[in-house]
Amino acid sequence: MELAIWLILMIPICLIFSGLGIFAWKRKKPMWFWSGSTVSEREISDIPAYNRANGIMWLCYSSVFWISTVLGIFHMDIAGAVMAAGCLGGIPILIIAYKKIYAKYRKK
Repeated sequence: MELAIWLILMIPICLIFSGLGIFAWKRKKPMWFWSGSTVSEREISDIPAYNRANGIMWLCYSSVFWISTVLGIFHMDIAGAVMAAGCLGGIPILIIAYKKIYAKYRKK
């Protein structure tokens, strides 16, 4: 029963973050990072490259969730630790990565 609950919770979470990565990658207008914020087309020098970098960032973040989902099938304790570390460590890494992406593609 524990495994079923784990999979019911984790698979949609994985799909959401992976979907966000794919959405960002394919988006024609600049992808935003913060909820409620926007990035103007005038701010970004290369929109496809900027969005691709955003998509890769989100896909990398989703990989932690996919890894912990699969680990949960074999070792639930390790899976929980990987997910907790990925969430707690991943959020600051996402912020830093996004700031670097924005700085790289921001029009000077």
